[in-house]
Amino acid sequence: MRDKYGVYHDKYCYPGCDVLINLLNLRDADELAEAEVAFTAERYRTYQSSLSSIEECTFSHLKHLHFYLFQDLFAWAGDIREVDISKGDTRFCTVPRIEVEGEKLFKLVPDLALITHRDELIDEVASLFCEMNLLHPFREGNGRVQRFFFEEMLFLLGYDLNWPVISQQQWIDANIAGVYLDLEPLKSIFRQAISELPA
Repeated sequence: MRDKYGVYHDKYCYPGCDVLINLLNLRDADELAEAEVAFTAERYRTYQSSLSSIEECTFSHLKHLHFYLFQDLFAWAGDIREVDISKGDTRFCTVPRIEVEGEKLFKLVPDLALITHRDELIDEVASLFCEMNLLHPFREGNGRVQRFFFEEMLFLLGYDLNWPVISQQQWIDANIAGVYLDLEPLKSIFRQAISELPA
């Protein structure tokens, strides 16, 4: 079976396979993937934001969003992972550094409110998105919760974020390019996605 993160045996998986231990006790990867889509889509649909300022878009809030989306599936929803993970040639932040690097990264978020030009905002948002992806703080669900976080964050900045319809491979390629300091593919996605909210 395909091992998404290169850690075939870890505490998060049922013995002898790469299926994550889950609250539904599903042992089949495809069934778990279907359940993840269904449960997180419903949680996303019913989410009611309580944030009123960009300063509230913190690392703690990202953890809260992860818990909210995945609470029906994983006992560790909202918790920082306890194993090192990688995907392909990309190694994500090591466990001992996640909290420190996360807090440092999220201190940059309020500065986005000072940006008045859309092009500059897109540059900074693409960079932040790339860095957050490299943090990859959770054992599963990083992409979904990161996109969720960016939607809420940009709304607080006065923008609408509608993700363009692109393939999963295009997403992966854009993030990999960012790892190698080429942010143009991510910028292209955000140029399509970001629009100002009606006055």
